[in-house]
Amino acid sequence: METIQYTPRGVCSRHMEIDVEGGVIQGVRIMGGCNGNLKGIASLLKGMSVEDAIARMDGIRCGMKSTSCPDQLAQALKTAR
Repeated sequence: METIQYTPRGVCSRHMEIDVEGGVIQGVRIMGGCNGNLKGIASLLKGMSVEDAIARMDGIRCGMKSTSCPDQLAQALKTAR
């Protein structure tokens, strides 16, 4: 199993850890940010393929920001390719 360690940029969350095995997300831990929303996103991602998660989250914006926590998760997952 590979654990991706990622420091997001331009969002409220401070650190992301994503466990990936065989191209499938096994677990997601996010420090900082909107706790309830990020727990929900982490739960939904468990069991999803890396490619599907990237396709669904890449480019999502938060308000006037050019990125969001889901977009930053997609950027982190791109490093696992």
